[in-house]
Amino acid sequence: MPEELWAEVESYIDNLLIPSDPVLEAAVAASEAAGLPQIAVTPSQGKLLYLLARMQKARRILEIGTLAGYSTIWMARALPDNGSLVTLEVDRNHCEVARANIARADLSSLVDLREGPALDSLPELAAEGLDPFDMAFIDADKENSEAYFRWAMRLSRPGALFVIDNVIREGEVADAASADPRVQGIRKLNEAMAAEPRITATTMQTVGSKGYDGFTLAIFEG
Repeated sequence: MPEELWAEVESYIDNLLIPSDPVLEAAVAASEAAGLPQIAVTPSQGKLLYLLARMQKARRILEIGTLAGYSTIWMARALPDNGSLVTLEVDRNHCEVARANIARADLSSLVDLREGPALDSLPELAAEGLDPFDMAFIDADKENSEAYFRWAMRLSRPGALFVIDNVIREGEVADAASADPRVQGIRKLNEAMAAEPRITATTMQTVGSKGYDGFTLAIFEG
């Protein structure tokens, strides 16, 4: 009953506050047709990313973990005309689907999609000396979450907003003895954030059509 209720409430809210969007719906359909894992953010989470980017007045956004570009589209739509979003994705098939989805959304001029392991791409970004990021969304392999977090700090300006997804792991994050490397990756991230004086953060638990999970919000004080 609880999961059915969560999904019912989510559908009710989405139908009221998130109008039908052919571009986003086509992105979801393309992802399903290509056989990509159905692990993208939900519409309500996508709109949250959009709202956070607007509130942050973000001009430059870093995304680690593109998948099919669904969250990319939401955040890129929040950018000004001179803004940019750099998104990193390791899987070639995911990149192909994402590029098509981003092009269909008419956002290719704002989005720089880089293929390859993020831990290779991030040092390359640092070496390029690009302007610092105003916001980072981390939604990739959980084992490397701490490393991604540290790179986000290195590449972002003071006052930048970090959003990190899938950090509750159906409650298993509270289990120090968990054998799941994804859980241990999130625990290392949490410990790193707690020990970092330049970070002010909180984590929110969520329920919905995809079950029980949560996300972390953090401000990089610089």
